[in-house]
Amino acid sequence: MLLAAELKSKSCSEVRRLYVAKGFNKNDAPLHQINGDHLKICPQGYTCCSEEMEEKYSLQSKDDFKNVVTEQCNHLQAVFASRYKKFDEFFKELLENAEKSLNDMFVKTYGRLYMQNSELFKDLFVELKRYYVVGNVNLEEMLNDFWARLLERMFRLVNSQYHFTDEYLECVSKYTEQLKPFGDVPRKLKLQVTRAFVAARTFAQGLAVARDVVSKVSVLLFPEVVFASESLLIELVDIDRDECTSPLIQTLQGERRSEKVNPTAQCTRALLKMIYCSHCRGLVTVKPCYNYCSNIMRGCLASQGDLDFEWNNFIDAMLMVAERLEGPFNIESVMDPIDVKISDAIMNMQENSVQVSQKVFQGCGPPKPFPAGRISRSISESAFSARFRPYHPEERPTTAAGTSLDRLVTDVKEKLKQAKKFWSSLPSNVCNDERMAAGNGNEDDCWNGKGKSRYLFAVTGNGLANQGNNPEVQVDTDKPDILILRQIMALRVMTSKMKNAYNGNDVDFFDISDESSGEGSGSGCEYQQCPSEFEYNATDHAGKSANDKADSAGPRAAAQPYFLAVFCVLFLVMQREWS
Repeated sequence: MLLAAELKSKSCSEVRRLYVAKGFNKNDAPLHQINGDHLKICPQGYTCCSEEMEEKYSLQSKDDFKNVVTEQCNHLQAVFASRYKKFDEFFKELLENAEKSLNDMFVKTYGRLYMQNSELFKDLFVELKRYYVVGNVNLEEMLNDFWARLLERMFRLVNSQYHFTDEYLECVSKYTEQLKPFGDVPRKLKLQVTRAFVAARTFAQGLAVARDVVSKVSVLLFPEVVFASESLLIELVDIDRDECTSPLIQTLQGERRSEKVNPTAQCTRALLKMIYCSHCRGLVTVKPCYNYCSNIMRGCLASQGDLDFEWNNFIDAMLMVAERLEGPFNIESVMDPIDVKISDAIMNMQENSVQVSQKVFQGCGPPKPFPAGRISRSISESAFSARFRPYHPEERPTTAAGTSLDRLVTDVKEKLKQAKKFWSSLPSNVCNDERMAAGNGNEDDCWNGKGKSRYLFAVTGNGLANQGNNPEVQVDTDKPDILILRQIMALRVMTSKMKNAYNGNDVDFFDISDESSGEGSGSGCEYQQCPSEFEYNATDHAGKSANDKADSAGPRAAAQPYFLAVFCVLFLVMQREWS
């Protein structure tokens, strides 16, 4: 009787005060310790928690977990969102500036003749903008078409005393490669524009993919409506009726019906036990042990940990393309003088017009002259006789969106390096938050799930496959989360595009045939020696501990059978989304 009276006399006033401060009903909280047989998760015995308190603490622990994790994810998502916006603004304004510069200079230089043919140059920039914004433009074919149309206009102007039929002009175009009426400018510009635009567009897409992956994974932790609509499932079937499609559709439909929600019930139990069960024991100032928190976070964030391998490959690919943007694939150095380069080609055609015309006449036959009275203008009046006079450098636009490509790339490279290993570091970063756990050095005076004492269990590895022996959270390791797999696939597709862009290959129109000339989309390294293939930067993987190796290899090994079942369709979806 004396012992019971002594225990009952222990006050719960501080527990009650903190409980009410969170907005809960004070009538839920006892003033003194009570028998804890009603508790379902927290340690039983005498306690400061009623049944209602345990239920509300369970919900509160999920909110606390959500707030800390989403803070981490939201920060990274905001970094990529802001950088994507800045790059996008820069590239679009760079194109606008280049078009305006060409128009202003050509009006001053060529006057009426340019004005009469200005739609040709407007079409060039329309296609360049369309490639950057939408894609689905073969840059090599588009540029070839531009030079063919320009040759047609120029040939008529320098031979204005003749009448040319469409068939004759078609014959003229056949001599383009042989005669090179514009000199070497078309070939060089095609190479420079293709590799610069491919790198710029792919890099901007990469920033958008990083933003979206972080955003979607953050939302996946606390979804209300999960998985694709039936229309998407039907679209998947329509894309490819391969044998691998049908089982995946059934899997997606089954997952959608089950509406799997994170955090799991097992994770929620562990969160409550870690964050608030100490309050029930009256230990309101004692924080969870760091290693205890680490095990719970690795269990609750197991699926997110599986992103790390593809995420790191993606980050490495982004960094490699960033180096290209700083060097031979610098779109700013290509677009800023594009008016000068096109004018050089025009001047070259004008200077060699007699020789070019004579060779064309020999090959295509003599053209029919206009009757003397029908010649509307003389050769001197119709030809491009003016010399191109570019503005002085200080008069030319030197920046777009208030910055330069070099500054943008330098900033993004630093952010990319900081973002590497984000998903494998997320559990530790959450536990480093003082709201979630005690410091790593405070190993004795911390909450271990049962009392104020040292936490004795070892910390498990990251990723789904390593959670089989997690002492705090029961995790189903048999099947990865399908939505996480979708993000892994998005990263894998984008990494593949980055590798192509790094090597100067047009992502959407890459010709893998052995007969490639090396002058078009399949090249990009004429002026700088390039490796034969993308080289993965593996320096960060040297010296890994056994645990780290298990973190990287384990999830992939366990998930491999399921990956094979889903990637055949997810790849098609991601290709369509980012083409």
